[in-house]
Amino acid sequence: MKIQRKVARLLSISCILCMSVLCSVSVFGQKTDSSSVGIRAKKINKTPQIKGSVTTYKPKYNFGYVQYNDIISANKNANNLKQEKILTVLKVYPNPVDDQINLILRIDRESNLSVKIMDLLGNEIVTLSNERVPAGEQTKSYTIPNRLNSGIYFLKIMSGTETIVKRISVL
Repeated sequence: MKIQRKVARLLSISCILCMSVLCSVSVFGQKTDSSSVGIRAKKINKTPQIKGSVTTYKPKYNFGYVQYNDIISANKNANNLKQEKILTVLKVYPNPVDDQINLILRIDRESNLSVKIMDLLGNEIVTLSNERVPAGEQTKSYTIPNRLNSGIYFLKIMSGTETIVKRISVL
């Protein structure tokens, strides 16, 4: 037994020594690169010149004020049209919902109103309403179907090109 232990120790010590020698050597079987890389700089005799008849830009300022431009005013009017809202959802209650949900919304002009319940993945579960409504503030009540499981859903309210999404919890 003592001989086997001594042999095992000698083998483990020799393995450790071999590993330490092999790990300290970074490159095996490669010769050093004897060739040298030479870089020669190329002298440039003159700088290239761009020739052309381009006038420099000089903005027209009148004592620090930019002159009025019809294009700028037309763009401002176009931006105001984009910001005009058709649909505003004032309140969705009660939340969490048990069997009925109420919406208070304002519609600026007569349009189609669509109210849908979507799951968390965006799949349509139920269409609560798809009707033409007049302009003004509206209070709508919808019954939640019994087949709807408890959980978190989204109420997707669409009027014209506008869409508003509200989160609801169903008990």
